[in-house]
Amino acid sequence: MTMLGVVGDLVEDVIVWLGEPVQHGTDSKVEIFHTRGGSGANVAGFAAALHPTRFLGCVGDDHVGRFLVDDLEGKGVDVKVQRRGKSGTIVILIDENGERTMLPQRGASMLLQDVSDDWIDGLDLLHVPAYFFDGGPLQHTSCDLIRRMKKRGGLVSVDASSTGMLQHFGVDPFLDLMAELGPDFIIANQTEAALLQLSSNGVPGDGLARLPHTIVVAKSGPEPTVVHIPGRERLVVPVPPVDCVRDLTGAGDAFAAGFLAGYLQTRQLWEACVTGHATAAKVLSSPGASMAEAA
Repeated sequence: MTMLGVVGDLVEDVIVWLGEPVQHGTDSKVEIFHTRGGSGANVAGFAAALHPTRFLGCVGDDHVGRFLVDDLEGKGVDVKVQRRGKSGTIVILIDENGERTMLPQRGASMLLQDVSDDWIDGLDLLHVPAYFFDGGPLQHTSCDLIRRMKKRGGLVSVDASSTGMLQHFGVDPFLDLMAELGPDFIIANQTEAALLQLSSNGVPGDGLARLPHTIVVAKSGPEPTVVHIPGRERLVVPVPPVDCVRDLTGAGDAFAAGFLAGYLQTRQLWEACVTGHATAAKVLSSPGASMAEAA
């Protein structure tokens, strides 16, 4: 049986559903939820329901860190963590349309370093959020893990993560890094793909020429997902309609989880996208990166 590995952040999410536009200088009507979060941990938690999955990360040696690890293990994930610093928290404001504004303090998640070989033993595919390339020792850790996976003959997936992070890093430097590392997949939403000049409204972008060995999966919410495959015709995979959309938090992570698990099981890109869409649909009516009770 193959195994998916995910390196990334494991933090507490504080989800704030706004009942009205924020009233500056006074109270605003909200609902507040506390959940386990972090892009990498979300992917691992969703994927474990579909395929054997291991999470690699760092949390604080505190009660929040212990809760986060216990919760992720409770989802069936093989959890490998270092413990140092203080566990991180992300405050996420969700407006009435389900769109999110994130206020991150990732804390210990940014302190992962010196990952031992046994943590990646048995992995067939390693998924890395682009957040982990955002400077400092963590960028070295992420690049080192990818190089080690590629040397072992394993697959690598990178999630573009955030336009804010990509702009801070720089589009050209990011594409240069991806060209050097040679991930097998880059998963991006429509704004990230357009910023990186990989895909715009499903049309191939000039940036694809810099990644001749990378499959680019460009999501676009309810619009079809477009898969750009080097040397082949693109795939355009429709997204089934979803009745209730309240919170987009975690939908991209859920798609990545379903896509990667589906690909490891079938080695078929179309089927992988279908599994990704089905997994993402299950989180759209729940607070944060959690599945709806009826799902």
